[in-house]
Amino acid sequence: MRTVLNVIWLVFSGIWMAIGYAVAGLICFIPIVTIPWGLACFRIARYSLWPFGYRVTDRPSAGVFSGIGNVIWLIVAGIWITIGHITAGIAFCLTIIGIPFGIAHFKMIPVSLMPLGREIVPTDANPGYHW
Repeated sequence: MRTVLNVIWLVFSGIWMAIGYAVAGLICFIPIVTIPWGLACFRIARYSLWPFGYRVTDRPSAGVFSGIGNVIWLIVAGIWITIGHITAGIAFCLTIIGIPFGIAHFKMIPVSLMPLGREIVPTDANPGYHW
């Protein structure tokens, strides 16, 4: 069932979100200081392609710099991306068939709001596994 949901998601939402996150990641690689956000964008792009069967967890080794970086990300981009996910999630949830895809958008809010210090792991993986 995950595969079917992921394929439908890929067609209707995933490919466009992945392209958007990848472009944002490339832009973040232009100034050297923003490379950590660029790497986070590429991680989210990969997650947005195939979200069913994965979850977002906190990385225990994340330090204070991840927190500071998340505050900067929140001000610059996180709020706007989160508003986009909320809007798309509500729109998908208006139909019965779209509810799983709306939930997938809501599931992406934590990582798009504060991407540093997070990791994406399979839902059935050991706690030590990450991308």
